[in-house]
Amino acid sequence: MHILGISCFYHDAAAALLRDGQLVAASDEERFSRKKHDERFPVNAIRFCLEQGGIQGRDLDYVVFYEKPFLKLERILLTDLQTVPRSVRAFRRAMNNWLLDRLWVKSTIQELLEVNPEQILFSEHHLSHAASTFFCSPFTDAAILTADGVGEWTTTLLAVGRANWSGTGRNEIRQLREVRFPHSLGMLYSVFTAFLGFEVNEGEYKVMGMAPYGTPRYVDKVWRLIRQFDDGSFQLDMDYFSYHHSAHQAYGRRFERLFGEPRDPDAPFSTPQHAEEQGVGSAALERCQYYADVAASIQRVCEEVMLNLARALHRETGLSRLCLAGGVALNSVANGRILRETPFQEVYIQPAAGDAGGAVGAALYTYHVLLQRPRAFVMDHAYWGQAFHDDAVQEAIAQAGLTAERLELPALVTTVARSLAQGRVVGWFQGSCEWGPRALGNRSILADPRRAEMKAIVNRKIKFREPFRPFAPSILDRSVADFVELPDGKQSLATQFMLMVAPVRAAKQSVIPAVTHVDGTGRLQSVTRATNPRYFELIGAFEQETGVPAVLNTSFNLRGEPMVNRPAEAIGTFLRSDIDALVLGDRIIQKR
Repeated sequence: MHILGISCFYHDAAAALLRDGQLVAASDEERFSRKKHDERFPVNAIRFCLEQGGIQGRDLDYVVFYEKPFLKLERILLTDLQTVPRSVRAFRRAMNNWLLDRLWVKSTIQELLEVNPEQILFSEHHLSHAASTFFCSPFTDAAILTADGVGEWTTTLLAVGRANWSGTGRNEIRQLREVRFPHSLGMLYSVFTAFLGFEVNEGEYKVMGMAPYGTPRYVDKVWRLIRQFDDGSFQLDMDYFSYHHSAHQAYGRRFERLFGEPRDPDAPFSTPQHAEEQGVGSAALERCQYYADVAASIQRVCEEVMLNLARALHRETGLSRLCLAGGVALNSVANGRILRETPFQEVYIQPAAGDAGGAVGAALYTYHVLLQRPRAFVMDHAYWGQAFHDDAVQEAIAQAGLTAERLELPALVTTVARSLAQGRVVGWFQGSCEWGPRALGNRSILADPRRAEMKAIVNRKIKFREPFRPFAPSILDRSVADFVELPDGKQSLATQFMLMVAPVRAAKQSVIPAVTHVDGTGRLQSVTRATNPRYFELIGAFEQETGVPAVLNTSFNLRGEPMVNRPAEAIGTFLRSDIDALVLGDRIIQKR
């Protein structure tokens, strides 16, 4: 049985293909269109999934859309009607979007894939999120928490999942409670993202990275905006916001009176560590510090709300395992605190926890809940995207007019490890592209974590991005406990997906300064031989050279661009930046 899941029309459009309950392929549309966070109907991602499965559209048993468009339209209409006349412009824009494509998604699917109308199904947004995490997890039963901006009406869902692995029971996702629009933790965080001068649905990572440079001295002000309750639920004071009636402004004048003038998006954000290299004076630096303190404050409140939700869910269910999904589940700092500070013993988050993951979730919900097929799949790695044979690599190298040396293992990883140890930055392109926003060793830029200067070099000369942005340590799984403080007896596959921030041990912070953030933490990727043997061997070779079983890892892209997918894109990024060497499969290209 083949089931195709689709998510699109908000951000991070994606497609995923199941065969008899096993994931065959999954990819964001942006990997093919080269438009970051592409929201359009994912024609290219769908074609890739079908090609990967060796089938055509007519071979599909079901196609499942990740949410219910008419229910979402109902929310938009009712919300706009309640806020007339302030919502007139937002209503006009919404109707343009909906009348152009969103209302006709069923017809679009039918025409593209040549399937019958009865084969096209629609899941609910947060049920898709819930299924995307629970039915990818290794758990038989678990509490489920999903949180994002908004789906149809739901912004936060508390649920319980039960799985049938043996074929004798039932699969279910039982909803316990929800928080509904306009009360939204995801929207609250996005409001501050906009206030701090970053792009919504893109800049939230920047707010999280900025927060450790500040002090959460304004949490009392943030708590004026939101109230939380003992059952985990919360309410926003909507007098401070305008996102529920405006398409252009997320917050109102009352918000600005409380927090002051918004940060100019074109002004550099600087810290005392970076002020001199950016040429920022004392007055501007003082203003930047204010915004860092605001970032620290909203980050702290977001963490506390998520902790309150998780603790309430544990009290109600008594379960020891928790599954997280939705855009807020990409907040790896909050995830780390949930693992450390709640009674849950195991936490699972699949790598594309945001809207893209809804494509996988919609397909899994159909297979396991609607059709009641038994469980047989665990997502223990993220390598579900497009891969390229050596002939495609050779062709791309030739078209670029470059020459490459081919090296077999172990000579390849030994050569690359030695280059990293010498202070060279390497583009690392291997196998299938990652599913989700994190590069996990197949589309990565790598550097030496021992060299503190690498943080500035990679940010400024290679990524062309803000100097305060942190980098992740990829650490061999057998050495994680030596470098990072994780709670005893607790487990999480999220550490393999770079979705968990944890304190770097005090004695190791000077050993890996390039991947230790200003607050002494790191966004960990635990690397296993079973899921990525070549990357594991590379880090092992680096350990042989240096004694350190870790490398600096960041996504293979330049600022404002999606992660590279094809060999030609990797070569283009290599040539347009100060990356010193590029490894494409077994082939290595050196600049100097």
